[in-house]
Amino acid sequence: MSNENAIIYLETAQDDVAAVALTDSGDHMEFQSADEIWSQDAEKAPVVMPNGLLTGGLVVPAASGNDDEVDLSSLTVGLAGVETTVGASAGESVTRAVATDTHNINAFTLTSAGAIAILPGADGTAFSTTRGAAGGPPWIPTGSVEIAHIMLSSNVAAPVTAAEIKQVQNVSLERSGFPVWNVEPIRAENRAMGLAGVTFLSALPQIHSDDAGATTHGKKVYATYSTPIFAEVPDAYDWTPAEVTHSTSSKQVYGRVRGARSSGLSAATFGVIMGDGISDAMLAAKDKIRWVKYRPNRYATPSQYTNGSIGISRSNPADGNTTATVTVAAELATVDVVS
Repeated sequence: MSNENAIIYLETAQDDVAAVALTDSGDHMEFQSADEIWSQDAEKAPVVMPNGLLTGGLVVPAASGNDDEVDLSSLTVGLAGVETTVGASAGESVTRAVATDTHNINAFTLTSAGAIAILPGADGTAFSTTRGAAGGPPWIPTGSVEIAHIMLSSNVAAPVTAAEIKQVQNVSLERSGFPVWNVEPIRAENRAMGLAGVTFLSALPQIHSDDAGATTHGKKVYATYSTPIFAEVPDAYDWTPAEVTHSTSSKQVYGRVRGARSSGLSAATFGVIMGDGISDAMLAAKDKIRWVKYRPNRYATPSQYTNGSIGISRSNPADGNTTATVTVAAELATVDVVS
């Protein structure tokens, strides 16, 4: 097949996307944006900020010694993709069980507006780990952040003790940075283009509900990112994608030869006939991290996407065109996309 209709595009600019909520794909681990590709430019790299505690936020028994009160240290929290500061607060009231019940779990939360809200769970005669159950923690409204549980096992007013306050991440405390995640600036499954986003290494706890548990959600996940803007690289030729290569080495041991496998990743490369080799627009990408898109037929969908640091080596012959060899030092192999 002739490649005369092939084309190479280079990321030449970016379109910024302000903090936006990502969508849970359904497994509570993979979250998607509305865009297929995120730029990896150093100045435009994605910033992922799930709702959750960033710093501070220690809940302790009330310094006043008053019954059924706790204090909160100052904190910073991720809310709707923005780092928000909340000042220290003293004398926050908690609720005990009443009548014949003895056990109650209060959830110390911050609302989506950054206000303190302490939510009592359902009363019971023993503690439960089930949200919404008697003696269990309450459901947390969507957009709120859980900071602590205050676990009270008596219906008689008394000072709250340190042992009754629990701040265990992923159980009674939502941290912004946990579970950890991998940024997926491009996704392609079975060579079909997906949507860029993040993948958490473990599923987000489904502790949020606005309808008493009929529908549940994990914490909200936000990202600020940029999408690449592509422009054609004129007079380009000889595209080679970044591929994983394999090799073997061997060692003579007594009685036989032992082999060992190793793998490596090659850089993507292509050539360009330049203008004067100095004022060419594509030189602005030199030494920067950029996406490169190659299509063997500019009129069809099949494409290859490669992201990496752009290196440009120019040649200025006396009797021919000024040319350049462009290398794309990629961290991941070129991604093939058919549809």
